[in-house]
Amino acid sequence: MGINSESDIEANLQIGPTNEGMVRLYVEGGGAQIPMDFDPEEAEEIAEEIRAAAASARAMQKK
Repeated sequence: MGINSESDIEANLQIGPTNEGMVRLYVEGGGAQIPMDFDPEEAEEIAEEIRAAAASARAMQKK
């Protein structure tokens, strides 16, 4: 499955800080629970990538 493949799988995403000073992305769906911890700098890089992807998607919608 790639980024452009559609899927019927539903998942929940939670994002927040941990007691250890990390940022956790917690994905739950399809019977799987996936906690992913990042240091704050990594989390900011991920946020920038998400913003860039959103801008690209927005530009595609205008075409």
